[in-house]
Amino acid sequence: MRGFVVLPSVTFLPMANQLQHETSPYLLQHAHNPVNWYPWGEEALNLAKQENKPILVSIGYAACHWCHVMERESFEDETTAAFMNAHFINIKIDREERPDLDHIYMDAVQSMTGSGGWPLNVFLTTDQQPFYGGTYFPPKRMHNRPSWMEILQGIHKNYVENKETIIQQAEGLTNHLLKSNAFGINLSAQKDATAHFNAAQLQNITENILLQADTNEGGFGNAPKFPQTFSIIYLLRNYHFFNDESSLHQALLSLNKMIWGGIYDQLGGGFARYSTDKQWQVPHFEKMLYDNALLIMAISEAYQLTNNEHYKSTIQQTMQFIQREMTHTNNGFFSAIDADSEGVEGKFYTWTKAELDELLGDDAALFGAYYQVAAAGNWQEGTHENPPTNILWATHFPDLEEKVMIERCLGKLMEARNKRIRPQLDDKILLGWNALMITACCKAFAAIGEHTYLDMAVRNMNFLENYLQDHTTGNWNHTFKNGQAKIPAFLDDYAYLIQSYIHLQEVTGNGAYLLKAKALTELVIQQFSEEETGFFYFTPEFQIDVLIRKKEVYDGATPSGNAVMCYNLQYLSVVFDALEWKNRAAQLIQSLQQAIIKHPTSFGVWASVLQQIVIGTREIVITGAQANNYISKINNTYIPNKVMQTAVSSADIAAFPMLSNKSFDEEPVLFYLCENYACKKPLTSFEAFLAIV
Repeated sequence: MRGFVVLPSVTFLPMANQLQHETSPYLLQHAHNPVNWYPWGEEALNLAKQENKPILVSIGYAACHWCHVMERESFEDETTAAFMNAHFINIKIDREERPDLDHIYMDAVQSMTGSGGWPLNVFLTTDQQPFYGGTYFPPKRMHNRPSWMEILQGIHKNYVENKETIIQQAEGLTNHLLKSNAFGINLSAQKDATAHFNAAQLQNITENILLQADTNEGGFGNAPKFPQTFSIIYLLRNYHFFNDESSLHQALLSLNKMIWGGIYDQLGGGFARYSTDKQWQVPHFEKMLYDNALLIMAISEAYQLTNNEHYKSTIQQTMQFIQREMTHTNNGFFSAIDADSEGVEGKFYTWTKAELDELLGDDAALFGAYYQVAAAGNWQEGTHENPPTNILWATHFPDLEEKVMIERCLGKLMEARNKRIRPQLDDKILLGWNALMITACCKAFAAIGEHTYLDMAVRNMNFLENYLQDHTTGNWNHTFKNGQAKIPAFLDDYAYLIQSYIHLQEVTGNGAYLLKAKALTELVIQQFSEEETGFFYFTPEFQIDVLIRKKEVYDGATPSGNAVMCYNLQYLSVVFDALEWKNRAAQLIQSLQQAIIKHPTSFGVWASVLQQIVIGTREIVITGAQANNYISKINNTYIPNKVMQTAVSSADIAAFPMLSNKSFDEEPVLFYLCENYACKKPLTSFEAFLAIV
């Protein structure tokens, strides 16, 4: 159990709202509330002890619709704020700045209530232990949900009258969180020398993914529907390895439905966070950097596999969106775009039929038919004050005639939309999400060959190295804004960053990226390892302002840092002949093996690592003065289980065991295909080499 050390010699006096000095757009949104908000830190936590008040932690993020609603209804209300200020120490947290705290207290609320979400409101003892919590609370009682003021009054009364009982309950819940930290991990499997991986397990994973599949509307499970790109990627690769048509059908159906749907911005490109319905029509309109990065990765693999031009155009349009709306002049990528504008969810993205008729003239009827536009609205029926609105969504890819008309119309609508009041931009730059976008840029470049995408990746990596890395310690920071980098990087940040270095090397042939990946892996092992299990904690060993050090193993909206580290260890073990890393990756898979097989939609990245271990790695080495000329040609070919290095001279040998015992004559270029360092005879014909890869 961890926490801040109390400093009894320091006296803190209650002050007004103290968020105005923060850099997080979410915290700044609350900087003028009458609530005396504090950021998470020693001052607030010590003040709670000094005044013997419970702590209210309220967690959200800048693009969160219901966070805005609760702010307007409760946190801007003078009476409510006065009660909060009198009886609680109030702390606001941006979950994207402090995902470690969000994970802990989200787990606590889910344990107490069976559900979670944002805004997340949780009450803590003065020792940071949670004892009550929930999500959105209305200003007045409704739908059997108590009002926020009723919650506040009840907590205050109970804390005053039954403090010892509350502390005991909080300690019990904290112990439960500690024990649940190992859920799904089977240490005995690691010790089982007979444990092995096989194709039958992959078949079981496939069957269990498809059991969750919506075979009519694509995706997995019921509404609300999230993209679940990890399962899609697994299915694409399963088709490639085993020619399983059902896997390909469900993967492409899912991508098609999303691309046609309202979850995709038909005008400007880019995907919203999720769909509120089964048909992907009505999105929760916020756009997150990580979602778009992960979907670009999945669609790039689909394009490599199918050569479907509609996937290519979706990649291009989404990358244009990233360049246009989510890239800082310093080459960092912004975090998110809000769901709301002018206080209304989706207002920026929706249209009345009258607007479309006026803007599109003779094209309006055909355009409206393709995009399901209705006079009565296909989303909101409207009121006297607000006319009915439409979300643009389709049911098929356009034919050639439709495409010409649509492109003409979309240009007009974009010109009109650009005059609207835009949703707020969350302009903080997060290390991990930027690293995911670098990997997406690399995959898009590999699939399409558009050099702009590679330039974006390289420039962004240069920015991250210059501004988020502490060059004195070698450690990295999690977030950057207004020239300030802060908060020690988390496991996810490092795992995604290592992965992005790996992919940069694959598309450039620059071995320096692999050396950086290796050094970072060694840092992660040193600072994040749990020795008993081989898994990695979410926070580094030197970070002490958290109640517990959690281990995250589930692949949720973003991939588990442990899962990506497993991939990194597996990949780099091949590059550097690191048997210890290979064994550690296998042990991690073994300890979660049953969970991965039974619940693959919650362990999608893990499933893909297991898939690669079973299938085996295609070790590709290209040598010779012109070796790098073939990188793009190899990457354009769908080989999802490859590890590739190029070398233009024998000077590259020393650091990379994969390059040993290879010929480095300037001419001709030699192509090696190896597995477990056993290589076939090198070929001089690229076409002949492709035939055996």
